[in-house]
Amino acid sequence: MLEVFAWLSLGIASLCAAIIAVHEIRHPQKMMVMNLVWPLTALYLSVFGLVGYFRFGVPMARSRGHNESPPDGKMMIGQQSRGPTLIDAALSATHCGAGCVLGDIVSEFAVFASGAMILGSMLWASFVWDFVAAWCLGIAFQYFTIVPMRKLPPMEGLKAAAKADTLSIIAFQVGMYGWMLLVHFRLFPESHLQPYEATYWLMMQVAMICGFVTSIPMNWWLLKIGWKESMS
Repeated sequence: MLEVFAWLSLGIASLCAAIIAVHEIRHPQKMMVMNLVWPLTALYLSVFGLVGYFRFGVPMARSRGHNESPPDGKMMIGQQSRGPTLIDAALSATHCGAGCVLGDIVSEFAVFASGAMILGSMLWASFVWDFVAAWCLGIAFQYFTIVPMRKLPPMEGLKAAAKADTLSIIAFQVGMYGWMLLVHFRLFPESHLQPYEATYWLMMQVAMICGFVTSIPMNWWLLKIGWKESMS
């Protein structure tokens, strides 16, 4: 039954991602990287990611681009005075989440195919390479967010992206790794799940949701101190 539920969950999430991708063909996001972020978010948030896209992503695509300045300072002053909201933090967390999803898909299969181990365990190898891939891709997604917003030169943009997303990715991985440790040592201690099993990716979906939740407070703080830009 768990395997059937896993296929159902993965199928629904994939359908949600496909719906978003098809919708974006006719209604692309003004910020290019968000055309990747939203479908990738739906791969783990599933229906909630789809609802989030139509609630927040579609209006962002219709609104004035982030790289255009407001007609006067009133909007910016209002945004600064109210501070970041929970929605701001959640939208900001989708960047590192998208990088983690893409990085994990690639690195999990790569580690499994290569048989790589650290301290005699494939789990620790996957943790290391998941983080490396997630960090690289998360910084890339943040780079293509922050550079158009701030109109930064490439090197300055790369530094700003690393500064903005490194702590966010660490917070995301803490939640994700915590769940996967529970899965490995408590839920399936005898026969460990493998990347070719649907149940493995169901557990990864849950891990991603845990990571998304644990990264929201960090993203709120990064927005508050001005290291990240609000998407709302």
